[in-house]
Amino acid sequence: MIASVDIGTTTMKGALFALDGTCLAKAWVPITHEPCTHVSWHETDPNQWVSGLETICASLGSTASVTALVISANGPTLVPMRRKADGSIDAAYRALTWMDRRSTAEAQEVSEIMGTYVDPSFFLPKALHVARRMPEVYRETEAFFFVSEYMNCLLTGKSGTILPGSHFDVWYWNDSVLESLGLDHRKFPPFISPGDVVGQVLPEAADRFGFPKDMQVIAGGPDFLVSILGTGSVQPGRVCDRAGTSEGINLCTEKLVSDPRLMCYGHIAEPYVNLSGIITSTGSSISWIRNILGMKSGSYKDFYAVARTSPPGARGLVFLPYLAGERAPIWDPRAKGVFLGLTAGHEAADLVRSVTEGIALAIRDVIEVMEEIGCRVDELRVTGGPAESSFLNQLKADVTGKKVLVPDMIDSELLGDACLAAAGLGLYTSAADAAGEYVTFSQEYEPNSSLADLYNTMFSIYRETYTGTQHAMHTLADLTHQQQ
Repeated sequence: MIASVDIGTTTMKGALFALDGTCLAKAWVPITHEPCTHVSWHETDPNQWVSGLETICASLGSTASVTALVISANGPTLVPMRRKADGSIDAAYRALTWMDRRSTAEAQEVSEIMGTYVDPSFFLPKALHVARRMPEVYRETEAFFFVSEYMNCLLTGKSGTILPGSHFDVWYWNDSVLESLGLDHRKFPPFISPGDVVGQVLPEAADRFGFPKDMQVIAGGPDFLVSILGTGSVQPGRVCDRAGTSEGINLCTEKLVSDPRLMCYGHIAEPYVNLSGIITSTGSSISWIRNILGMKSGSYKDFYAVARTSPPGARGLVFLPYLAGERAPIWDPRAKGVFLGLTAGHEAADLVRSVTEGIALAIRDVIEVMEEIGCRVDELRVTGGPAESSFLNQLKADVTGKKVLVPDMIDSELLGDACLAAAGLGLYTSAADAAGEYVTFSQEYEPNSSLADLYNTMFSIYRETYTGTQHAMHTLADLTHQQQ
């Protein structure tokens, strides 16, 4: 059997798979975040992942028969790891999650050295922030890890940084960059690739989690990467739309392009290229509007039912989901959320509908850029919790004008992990080949052509709203910072 674990922002999931890709069992546990005093700080306790793995293994059962384990995780989340006197490891501080944007000044310095924009949420600016502003933590830190790498080290005692693909190191580091920033290169483990064997599980870890002592731990990587595999987005024109707290739009394409609005690097399915746009606040926008409208206690099904009662276009209301700044395609950490067109006649259902449409418009914004630079987008393969909503799937099809496919295994991160494990065990020539066998679909949504003119107009307004309010957004961001 293969064990897959994915550590998300709010949920940690695990599954057992047969070697033919059949899911045998699933389990999950919630993840919480530390209360922070600053709006741009987002931290979580890494001990949750360790206790979460114990709970998941106990819930799954039969882990004593597992041949290989793969762990994927959210990111870029920084975990400073220290080694205790008894040789065991733990975190030198809480993990700075991918939502943490405190490293604005450090990001500017890193961007100048790298010669390309590096967002404050990324790994190196956070590590530099720890070095400059948290010197005691920096001194204690033996290695800076991403989430899955921290867990891999805890399980095997081996250190390695999982580089998602070629041409990706511009958002990571090299020795020259570390030297320019005055960072100790020994705290940054060597690069390994997804699917590499990290090592054999340590005896004490095997006993703790119930794994066999000869089990292999195989490198997983970022959740977006394994979702690409878990949706079978391994042929040109296919987009993996991974939805959760944030949203990743990853296009498999044949051409390496350079555009500051998107990220482009080697695809897990060689020789193709991955063209990526990350949208910061999609699922979190839905959580926000549910909270402020007092809908938190209801189900998501009930939430989308309310959205259906408002007509397409939300009666002239457009929402920009920039509740924590925005990454692709504008890369503006000071961007703010906007409701445009509010009147006294609007009701709660219109706000709900507008938020969902705003998410779909943000996805279209990324796709339009992809097509503007000459790449072909044929279809969206959706995954994550929101993919369970027929309303949201149809809305994405209507707004983007692209067919939407829903995989039978919604937890594509777990299935993608299984693909990596299957390739690592030599069952398939590559993880992409495993995905071709493991991934199946039973639902698809076609765009409603009668809504094309409406959503074309709304998309134009969506883009114009940001352009017209950008200066005001930045002024408000500066005022907010001064008041904290």
